[in-house]
Amino acid sequence: MASNTKKNPASGGGDPRFSASRAPAVSRAATILRLLAAEREGLGVTEIARRVGLVPSTCLHVLRALVDEGFTYFDSERKTYQTGGGLLKLVQDAAANSEYRRVVQPALDKLAAENGVTALGLELDSRERIVLVAIARPDGPVSLHVSIGSRLPAYLGALGRCFAARSGLDRERLKKKFETLRWDKAPRFEDWYASVEATRVEGVAFDRGNYVRGLTMVGALLPEDAHGGTRGIAVVGFDHQMTDKAIRRLSDELQQGVQTVAAQLK
Repeated sequence: MASNTKKNPASGGGDPRFSASRAPAVSRAATILRLLAAEREGLGVTEIARRVGLVPSTCLHVLRALVDEGFTYFDSERKTYQTGGGLLKLVQDAAANSEYRRVVQPALDKLAAENGVTALGLELDSRERIVLVAIARPDGPVSLHVSIGSRLPAYLGALGRCFAARSGLDRERLKKKFETLRWDKAPRFEDWYASVEATRVEGVAFDRGNYVRGLTMVGALLPEDAHGGTRGIAVVGFDHQMTDKAIRRLSDELQQGVQTVAAQLK
């Protein structure tokens, strides 16, 4: 039966992300913040509305509310919006009060200082993204630039292989996930899947220049009984320093580290 009911443009359009949400206003604000956080330059309201699937008038109301809260900043000359200092303060406060960050930081500091690598504390969020929550950098003139709060797809990199091994997904479903990933030097699916299978047995995973050329990553997850196995540690080093011997040592230290961190979280 045909219906004469019309959609209210102020409801945000027909985007299913919002209509399916229990709190559409919160979903709209979160979607806009994620978009702005990923942009180096500010965006105008029309472009933001187009990208997130909102009616411009609705998008403007959300943006103004975010400005009032300090989570976004409006450049009156360029007529663009960017993330504001209030959002950074919120993230910093949340990170400072994170039990996982507090517990994992000493393990990261030790890994970085003793091996000359960048050590990362990461966790999986509800949107299948790996989120950086803690970091330790080695002493020296050269280090990797990565920021707290950075996100990457759940199955990318070394820790991504760990999450794939823990996911319970069969080969075909993992292949569909794999096909959505963007690599600097993409591995063949067969090779990637073989490394996932090896991770199930060994408990540690490797990425040799696939995610980022010139960098080697080693990752391991906390045991499954520690917060569902959604947290882990990864170390990143330049290819020239990540010899087979160094990787074997890091693998052992990583597995010891995740066990130590897991025991402190219980």
